[in-house]
Amino acid sequence: MTKQINRPQDLGAYQAAYKLAMEVFRSSRAWPAEERYSLTDQIRRSSRSVCANLSEAWSKRRYLAHFISKLTDADGENLETQTWLSFARDCGYLEENNFDELRKASEEVGRLLGGMLAKPGSFCLKD
Repeated sequence: MTKQINRPQDLGAYQAAYKLAMEVFRSSRAWPAEERYSLTDQIRRSSRSVCANLSEAWSKRRYLAHFISKLTDADGENLETQTWLSFARDCGYLEENNFDELRKASEEVGRLLGGMLAKPGSFCLKD
């Protein structure tokens, strides 16, 4: 039996994105202070924005185009997070194994978002 989705937090994509954002936060706590307002801030914002955009998408389910637009924004923020992860690894702030785990988690978020984008009508409200 499929679990009913009553709020954005019930979405698998939201749950995976939230978990990733929390892992990004934990991983970035030890980064150098000089990165606080650049790399650290950017990666935390982009990873958290995936959940925020999913929440906004959920509120726009009455309008298919708006729903898709916010899902696309969430996907873009997820890809931005992957970019910042690469910078963090290449700057020596992330060990390769930690980078791989975070990248795989981000790819899973992307896969889940892609599934939603492939069938957006199944999430939208019917008139």
